Amino acid sequence: MNNVYLAIGAHVGDAELTAGCFLATQALKGDKIVTLALTAGERGNPPNLSVKEYAQQKRLEANKFAQLLKGEALVFDYEDGLLPDNLEVRLKVAEVIRKYRPKIIFTHWKNSMHKDHELTHRIVKDASFFANIDLGDKLSGKRHFAPLYFSENWEDEDGFKPYIYLKCSKEGFQLWQKALKEHWFVCHSKSFNYFDYYTHLSYVRGALARVEHAEAFALLDYQKKRVIDEL
Repeated sequence: MNNVYLAIGAHVGDAELTAGCFLATQALKGDKIVTLALTAGERGNPPNLSVKEYAQQKRLEANKFAQLLKGEALVFDYEDGLLPDNLEVRLKVAEVIRKYRPKIIFTHWKNSMHKDHELTHRIVKDASFFANIDLGDKLSGKRHFAPLYFSENWEDEDGFKPYIYLKCSKEGFQLWQKALKEHWFVCHSKSFNYFDYYTHLSYVRGALARVEHAEAFALLDYQKKRVIDEL
């Protein structure tokens, strides 16, 4: 049976940028890729589009990226910058986890300059807990647990320390590059050069991991326990 990988971002594009090279690599191996954005990220709209129009475009971009990976894109209806900190959103994410039963969940690190990123970290952490306990009729689907990997994001640098390096294939890198170009802001933002930063970062992390391309992820301290049977 092929694996499922779930990448959850605060906005459309967050997960695609920070875990996309690995996701593309696994997609080429036949694994199922699911991206979930808690908001569209519509308030970074270009001058020629309204916030509402850009939200529609971002949803299309999420789908186009996922389709190139033969995967699935989900975008919740919460507003960019106004993501709620409540039980409802946590249960909605938990339902997604139970439905797709991923091997790994990728999401934001706990510290960020962006409030939606920090809140998404807390939401996903709680949702992961809810997905694995008996909540009766509050949550549909069978219980499921998947480890959380926290992605490297330039907005989430405070306290981020790479711990896991996931190798990405050359073919996965090329597919990821192609898919990223479906996102307008990745190639046209005037505030940050997203495309060059993240694609070059894959070379940097790859060099440290002694491979051509890699993506780095942080873990919480309690996750950093390895058992070695023999030396």
